[in-house]
Amino acid sequence: MHKNLRAEMARKGITMVDISNFLNVRYATVNDKVNGKYRFYYDEALKIKRHFFPECNIEYLFECTDSENQSA
Repeated sequence: MHKNLRAEMARKGITMVDISNFLNVRYATVNDKVNGKYRFYYDEALKIKRHFFPECNIEYLFECTDSENQSA
């Protein structure tokens, strides 16, 4: 799970619908990736960071807090 990304989304009022529309992918895809079921591609992470969170560090935003995904 990407807790930092979720926290920054909440601070700015950005929804998963906003991100899915921006990336032109399904809501379920973004939901699965934010919740740690699947990984974000690097280019997706970079686009999200640049568009929605230019003030944040990409490593901070996409730090994985689920130990299961850290070993994968």
